[in-house]
Amino acid sequence: MSPLGRLLRNRRAGDTHVAWNMPHLQGPELLTLTSRDFGDGEAMPLESCPKYVGGADRSPQLSWTPPPPGTAQLLLVVEDTDVPIGKPAVHCLALIDPATKHLEPGALAAKQPGAGVRPLRSTVGRGYHGPAPVKGHGPHHYTFQLFALEKPVDGNPDATSPDRARPRALLSTVTSPVLGRGRLTGVFER
Repeated sequence: MSPLGRLLRNRRAGDTHVAWNMPHLQGPELLTLTSRDFGDGEAMPLESCPKYVGGADRSPQLSWTPPPPGTAQLLLVVEDTDVPIGKPAVHCLALIDPATKHLEPGALAAKQPGAGVRPLRSTVGRGYHGPAPVKGHGPHHYTFQLFALEKPVDGNPDATSPDRARPRALLSTVTSPVLGRGRLTGVFER
């Protein structure tokens, strides 16, 4: 166990501030989000981690049940609830065309995203950033949250462009009704 991991062992952001718990992102849990790379509550594969951890920083494969009729856009938020700071770290934020049925591995990449995917800013940069918790800090939970929105995020003319907005600022300005939502949690520890 690393000294830093041991020192921060009891400090965790928790899930109070995850997108899932924001009052304006509440909605029926109609979407079933799955991955062929890991099951809910199971370990994420090493290839989903950054290169300096030994992975390829490739986003995992994701699939979901069809969104409700009237869905204009899907919003995907990936958060680490165990970071030793005040709020969860956003590892990925992306807008997805509702006609998209699944994402292949790597589809959340900033430079070459999959068809129908628009990667936005995360806590670290743009696009997907895989698990890289502090050594010895214990297991970290990475919550993949998918929201079916009635209106596109960039449909609000008073808001900052989604491409420039910081993740927490963008999440707080989503005003579209949530028609359905689903989540999947992966775990990783070093």
